[in-house]
Amino acid sequence: MSNKLEILREYQKASSKLNQLKSEEADKIKSTSVNTSSTEVIRPQFGNEMTHLNEECMQLNMILEAMDASED
Repeated sequence: MSNKLEILREYQKASSKLNQLKSEEADKIKSTSVNTSSTEVIRPQFGNEMTHLNEECMQLNMILEAMDASED
């Protein structure tokens, strides 16, 4: 990743994948039957991958912000 455009593309790709996983996770939770007499235990299906993608997005965003600041 040498230029700003490449970094931006990588950020958009990671962000899109993260949003997709969050949506799938939310849909999975919504689709489970709700029984008010028992406690539902939610186990994230994509937890590790979402954590990794979130960290990647944060790092790429910091790089993009630093590049913007250096252009000023």
